[in-house]
Amino acid sequence: MLRPAVFVPEAKRLNVLLREFRASRNHMAIVVDEYGGVSGLVTIEDVLEQIVGEIEDEYDFDEASDNIIPEPGGRFRVKALTQIADFNAAFGTRFSDETADTVGGLVIAHLGRLPKRGETIAIEGLRFQVLRADSRRVYTLLVDKPKDAR
Repeated sequence: MLRPAVFVPEAKRLNVLLREFRASRNHMAIVVDEYGGVSGLVTIEDVLEQIVGEIEDEYDFDEASDNIIPEPGGRFRVKALTQIADFNAAFGTRFSDETADTVGGLVIAHLGRLPKRGETIAIEGLRFQVLRADSRRVYTLLVDKPKDAR
């Protein structure tokens, strides 16, 4: 079912936003800055995690599990904190660890900024899609080889 987009200002307090989400039975909103530009997307899960702490869902990892988990279709879910050396060993790549120590750092270095959730970047024949990130860091990536590179 398609619903009209909901816009909220960056300065909206979390308790007010949560109350609005619950009252409208809406689970996400587009965040706008003071000039009306889009600065991101916020979900009810984001709000709840800021209030009560981490909530596990299908995009979250168990901290005790591996950093690289195979997914259907030849893709891999990768923790952004995976060391470049470990990533290189698993994927047969030769990424340098001089500019970044982790895969998340590699993506940030290539973009030149923190990526948003859902953003995709191709680096040396691999496609990195951001599954989970916030305003301070990247948490989870989906990595695959584009079909034409396989």
